[in-house]
Amino acid sequence: MDFSLRSCSWRGHATYAPDETELAARLHVSTPAGVAWRCLRCGTFVVGDPAGSGPADEAPEVPRGRLLRDRFILRFLAIERIVRGLAFVVLGAGVFKVRNSQHQLHAAFDKEMPLIQPLADQLGWDPSNSKIVHFIEQGWKLSPTMLTLIAVGLLAYAAIEFIEAIGLWLAQRWGEYFAVIATAIFLPLEIYELTEKITVVRAGALLINIVAVLWLLWSKRLFGINGGGRAYHAEHNEESLLTVERSAVAVPTS
Repeated sequence: MDFSLRSCSWRGHATYAPDETELAARLHVSTPAGVAWRCLRCGTFVVGDPAGSGPADEAPEVPRGRLLRDRFILRFLAIERIVRGLAFVVLGAGVFKVRNSQHQLHAAFDKEMPLIQPLADQLGWDPSNSKIVHFIEQGWKLSPTMLTLIAVGLLAYAAIEFIEAIGLWLAQRWGEYFAVIATAIFLPLEIYELTEKITVVRAGALLINIVAVLWLLWSKRLFGINGGGRAYHAEHNEESLLTVERSAVAVPTS
């Protein structure tokens, strides 16, 4: 997939007319249809006025090539964080809502269970041996204070997920560091959950998080890995079409 063309098809071409005469000459051509400016993202010459203009130093940073592919992956991870964050918000809100209604809910649960039994028998399900039922019954034994603390913990975890999502979606350096640290902290807990019971959801979530941490560490050169921050910024400059053209202008001709 050509991520540059895909992005331009969605967002439009990123053309820019720098004030520097020599540099501007390398970024535009005259055609029978009019002047065409080169897109800083996909490299295509686009007929019409440029989307922006000004000094080259003030030109917007336009990711292209591998950097654009990396941004696509970052936004996929951000969406996954948002989904998980919303799930924990729902769980936290549910726990917070029932913290003072345990006795009423317990009585209603005990009253409805006998009505469910005939259907359970037809499905071959034994509620007395169900881990879900046992988990719900354990909740009746918790105090309102403990349930409040659990709800706060769930909402705090959701907030962490949302902060990760924002940083990753905007492709911010701090977001990449935050995502690696926050995800790595919870990896031991996810591994422990698998030792209790292996499920597709748990295994899938653990795999995604491990791959995300390793990919972020290596691809984004975090904590000095793979060249560190200096190599990271150099790579961004090398991928910039405007930087390439500025370098070409700076080379003296013989």
